[in-house]
Amino acid sequence: MSGTHTGVPSVLAHTLPRPVPIDEFEACPVGDVFRRLGDRWSMLLLVLLGGRPHRYNELHRAIEGISQRMLTRTLRTLETDGLVRREVYPTVPPSVEYSLTPLGRTLLEPLSALADWAVRHEADINEARSHHTDAG
Repeated sequence: MSGTHTGVPSVLAHTLPRPVPIDEFEACPVGDVFRRLGDRWSMLLLVLLGGRPHRYNELHRAIEGISQRMLTRTLRTLETDGLVRREVYPTVPPSVEYSLTPLGRTLLEPLSALADWAVRHEADINEARSHHTDAG
């Protein structure tokens, strides 16, 4: 944040063009990260792996309702993004362990801030939703 924008949230520090060009919106790194973390399983996997490394079957057992296919896809995507490391150990049969990379660890603080905000404002959001539903 520059000295001229002291106290202004970074998302408001820059003026967006009007209308926002769709190609710029889709290329935005912030939107890309939110789309990734906003899927059904990524944030949960990051939180679990933030606690400690897990083997594949541990993760599968720890998340009720996730299919093996979806767990594999989500882990691969997080690995491709550089957030999760997959380490294969030369045992018989080979064992695989997943952990957060240093980059993935840097995401825990902002995820925690977002989670804290959501818990702090859960009642406010639920109240607003009930008023909206009642009015509609």
